[in-house]
Amino acid sequence: MGVRSYMLVTAAYWGFTLTDGALRMLVLLHFHTLGYSSLDLAFLFLLYEFMGVVTNLFGGWIGSRFGLRVTLFAGLSIQVVALIMLSLVQPDWAVALSVAYVMVAQALSGIAKDLTKMSSKSAVKLLVQEDNHSLLFKWVAMLTGSKNALKGLGFLLGGVLLGQLGFAPSLWLMAAALAAVLIGSMLALKHDMGKSKDKVKFKQLFAKSRAINILSAARMFLFASRDVWFVVALPVFLAESLGWSFSGIGAFLAAWVIGYGGIQAIAPKLLRKGNGPEAAVHAAQLWGFLLAAVTGSIALALQFEFHPAVAVLGGLALFAVAFAVNSAVHSYLILAYTDSDKVALNVGFYYMANAIGRLLGTLLSGVMYMVGGLPACLWVSTGLVLAAAGLTLLLPASHGSNVNAELATVES
Repeated sequence: MGVRSYMLVTAAYWGFTLTDGALRMLVLLHFHTLGYSSLDLAFLFLLYEFMGVVTNLFGGWIGSRFGLRVTLFAGLSIQVVALIMLSLVQPDWAVALSVAYVMVAQALSGIAKDLTKMSSKSAVKLLVQEDNHSLLFKWVAMLTGSKNALKGLGFLLGGVLLGQLGFAPSLWLMAAALAAVLIGSMLALKHDMGKSKDKVKFKQLFAKSRAINILSAARMFLFASRDVWFVVALPVFLAESLGWSFSGIGAFLAAWVIGYGGIQAIAPKLLRKGNGPEAAVHAAQLWGFLLAAVTGSIALALQFEFHPAVAVLGGLALFAVAFAVNSAVHSYLILAYTDSDKVALNVGFYYMANAIGRLLGTLLSGVMYMVGGLPACLWVSTGLVLAAAGLTLLLPASHGSNVNAELATVES
C-alpha cells in the first residue's frame, strides 16, 4: 500500500473521529439536561459499545475478504445515517421510547466507528515493513495520538454546538460535513488494500495465538477501567457536584483527551529502552501497575473527601499520562504480534476485546455511580487496571520463533 492511500484513509478517519467525539458529548449533555439518570445515560451507549464488539469481530473478516476500502466507506456511510436518525428525537417523547430509539441510533454509530477505526489501524501494518519495529511503533503512536486529540476537539465541538445551535441542528451540520468526507474519499481512494491472499475461513475469527489472546484480554480490562468512571460518572460529577456548564465540561474533557492523545503520540520517545516486542512488554507491565497506583490514589482521596476537586482534576492529569502510554504500547504490540496478510482479522479481534471492555465499563459507570458515586467507580477501575496489568505478565517477552510458530499454526 502506498503512502498516498494510507494518508487518505487516515484523513477520513480523522474526519469521522471529530464527529464521533462531538456526538458523544451532544447525546450525554442533551439527555442529562432532560433529566435522565446516570443509569439511563449509560443505557444510551450500551448498544453503541455492544455493536462495537460484533463489528470488530466480523469487520475484520469482511476486511480480509473484501478489503479495507469497503469497510472504510461503509463506516462513514452508516455514521451519516446515525446522525440524521438522532436528529429526529423529540423532547416530548416518553423516556422509554427515547432511550430505545437512541440506543438503536447509537448502535449504528458503534458499527460505523469500529469499521472506520479498524480500516485505519490495519492500514498502518500494510505501510510499514515487517521487521521495522521502531517505525511501526512510531506510526501507531502518531495515529492513535492524533485520533484521540481530534476526539478531544470533538468533545469541545459537541459542547459548543449544543450551546449555540441546539441538538438537532448540530447533528445536521455534522452529517453534512461527514458526507463530504465520504464523497471525497470515494473519489480519491481508488485502490483496495488489506485483502488476504488466501480465503479466510470463519473459524479463524476465534483461532488466535496465545499472545494475541492475552493481549486482547488485557486490552478489555484496560478500557473497562477507563470507561467505568470516564463515560458517565465523570461528566455527571462535574455537572452535579462541581456545577460546571456544558461548555466547561466539554472544554475540560476536550483538553484532557487532546493531552492524552499528545502523550500517546510521543510514547516512543518516552520509552527509549530499545525497540521491539520485548521492550514494549516490559513497558506495558511497568506502566500498567503505575496506572493502578494512580487510580487507587484518586479513589482513596475521594473516599476520605480530601480536596475532591483537586484530587479528580489533578489525578486525571496523571491518569492521562499512564493510560496513554499503556494504550500506545498495546496498540503497537497487536501489530507486532501479527503479519500483514491477516492484519485486518487480528486487529478486528483485538478491538472486539477493546469494545467488550468499553461495554462493561459503560454499564458499570452508570450502575456504580448510582450505588456509591465517583469513589465507587474509581475503586472498580483500580481493580480492572490490576487485572490488565497482571495479564501483561503473561505476554511473551520477544517476537521470536515461538510467536511466529503459533501464528503459523493458527492461520493454517
